[in-house]
Amino acid sequence: MTGLLQPVLVMLWKDILLEVRSRDLIISVLIFGLLVVVIFNFALHASPQQVSGLAPGVLWVTYAFAGTLAMNRVFMRDLEQGGLEGLLLTPVSRDAIFMGKALATFLFMLLVEAILLPVFAAFLGFSALSMVLAATIILATLGFAVVGTLFSAIAVQTRSRELLLPVLFFPVILPVIIGAVQLTTMAIEGKPEVELSPWLPLLCIFDALFLVICPWVFSAVMEE
Repeated sequence: MTGLLQPVLVMLWKDILLEVRSRDLIISVLIFGLLVVVIFNFALHASPQQVSGLAPGVLWVTYAFAGTLAMNRVFMRDLEQGGLEGLLLTPVSRDAIFMGKALATFLFMLLVEAILLPVFAAFLGFSALSMVLAATIILATLGFAVVGTLFSAIAVQTRSRELLLPVLFFPVILPVIIGAVQLTTMAIEGKPEVELSPWLPLLCIFDALFLVICPWVFSAVMEE
């Protein structure tokens, strides 16, 4: 376990340092997310009665597209700087490389979502202070990061990587988006039966399943 944890943390720290120095990923994703918030706010003119029906969809459409924008850069920086081959030649397991990249993506997305959520709540008029909403965002973002990191590794080796990633990513992640929208709707409406909802176990099962599958597929893809 220690042998896997150390390279994962090294990989995570490397990506964090590169992002802190360049700031290109966080800034571009934040600007995109804020533009979507403003456009939807002025386009929809949602009344208080319509908020619970419109806000969850708008929120997760923004998160999904902002996440895709971030995932395009997961391996791109290493490829552009000639470090991808060197990364794969390092004497660490492919699982450690994958988990380090997925963890960095997860943390970057959580940071962006934490900044955008109060803006969404202020514009659309709902309360962001909900444990159910927080759990939904964490679980859904984990699924986004794990699946997105895998497909980013596949797409980065192709010429049309910017187009291929969404085509591969969205059909697989669709159950997570649907579950997240349903849970967000229940959280905004304050429904007590949210604890019995099948969508929360679905997100947990999805994350657990792909946390096992994706590192294995990543190792196979990187051997090609």
